[in-house]
Amino acid sequence: MTHSSENHDQQDHAMNRRAFLRRTAAAGLGLSVMGQSRVLAASARCVAAGGVLAGGLPAVPGGHALNDLQDPIANGGLHHAPKAKRVIYLFQSGGPSQLETFDYKPLLNERNGEQLPDSVRKGQRLTGMSGNQSSLPLAGAQFAFQQHGQSGGWVSELLPHTATIIDKLCVVRSMFTEAINHDPAITFFLTGSQIAGRPSMGAWLDYGLGSINRNLPNSVVMVTKNKGGQPLYARLWGSGFLPARYQGVQFRAGKDAVLYLQDPQGVTSESRRRMLSAVGGLAKEAFKREMDQDILSRLAQDEMAYRMQSSVPEAADLSQEPEETYQLYGEDARTPGSYAANCVQARRLAERGVRFIQLFHQGWDQHGGLPNAIRTQCRETDQASAALVLDLERRGLLDDTLVIWGGEFGRTNYSQGRLTNNDYGRDHHPRCFSMWMAGAGVNAGTVYGETDPFGYNIVADPMHVHDLQATMLHQLGVDHTRLTYKHQGRRFRLTDVSGRVIPELLA
Repeated sequence: MTHSSENHDQQDHAMNRRAFLRRTAAAGLGLSVMGQSRVLAASARCVAAGGVLAGGLPAVPGGHALNDLQDPIANGGLHHAPKAKRVIYLFQSGGPSQLETFDYKPLLNERNGEQLPDSVRKGQRLTGMSGNQSSLPLAGAQFAFQQHGQSGGWVSELLPHTATIIDKLCVVRSMFTEAINHDPAITFFLTGSQIAGRPSMGAWLDYGLGSINRNLPNSVVMVTKNKGGQPLYARLWGSGFLPARYQGVQFRAGKDAVLYLQDPQGVTSESRRRMLSAVGGLAKEAFKREMDQDILSRLAQDEMAYRMQSSVPEAADLSQEPEETYQLYGEDARTPGSYAANCVQARRLAERGVRFIQLFHQGWDQHGGLPNAIRTQCRETDQASAALVLDLERRGLLDDTLVIWGGEFGRTNYSQGRLTNNDYGRDHHPRCFSMWMAGAGVNAGTVYGETDPFGYNIVADPMHVHDLQATMLHQLGVDHTRLTYKHQGRRFRLTDVSGRVIPELLA
């Protein structure tokens, strides 16, 4: 059974209301039928759900108001047995070059400085930053590659720590996207659409799966402190057209991990509790009268903030970590807000039942000065990324935690700007790039997909953005075609109208 959302546009709602009143008035029914139908429908859904929120507000298992979800998730079940309980997404914002990390192309070194052949480019569009160049010289990577582990995976010398865990990873070399610029590309990965306004990954998971720990937000975001690069917007972890209670919460470095969480001076926890109880009673009456889901969302957020006042300080206190943690993650982990410290925080949140944890590390947008810049980026992220996988494994969490590493697109095999003996840059390249996944039933020690010898086109097993999203949801026990939300007359989903699970990625 499918349940429609009541979160319609106000104007459309008003028009539908007027049309309904005209029809019912003609039938001699009028306002009484409208009021009774809304109350009866809500009551039926509440009875079927069998639960209440704070203050007696209707709810379904997992805290979903008025049985928003499609069967069978709404009834407490999953579409199939899950391998993952949670996701940690290590988003490398800006687009890491696959040619300096995981996709070894010796031909580029052999033909360094030669022009990109038309037979390879095949008329594909370029950005305005390099599209007007009179020359597109091929640029070989200035870093050595070696094979590592029993799987023999190729890894750049820039990633020595990642190389040690290559047998735990599934490296995807054939990712592709339709977006060629940063904002639509990152929005595509994190919401399923290049156009802003859709719910984020974390919001979809919160909506579809509910909470593991009701005292912490289901979706948490952390951004490496003091990094320049392409801007990040709160809508990337927002709820879009889903109720606002599903939006992600940003954790920050410093005294207060979550802004505006603590009570003002003079306000006690007891007085806050009494205030929320009183607001809950008013909300109950308002909901009976208005049947507006935003009322429930606001109350749910207030209640979560109250619980987080005690749960967040404990979860964010890295001083509890033993010395061996810093030896594993590196000295940067001692610096609040660093990528390494955020990786430690991600593990702590995973232990405490947070469903979706996303780390953003900016600065991978290397149009020029790539050799020095990518060396810095890898130094800041390599050890901590590998340590996170090892730490999850030794704590028994890797088996049900899906870890994803990657950016919004790749980089061109030719140099943007002047190519010299020790310097070059790379433009955006959406046609092929690399990511990796680990844990939660991923087929470890494998490589999926293949690019041509020039590293410009996919020649085997392409994997689209929606395929990644579909596969992620599959590991969480969700059929991506059945997790939908009705908005403005259409049923939306994270994978929009495409996407397929990639069985070769899974053990």
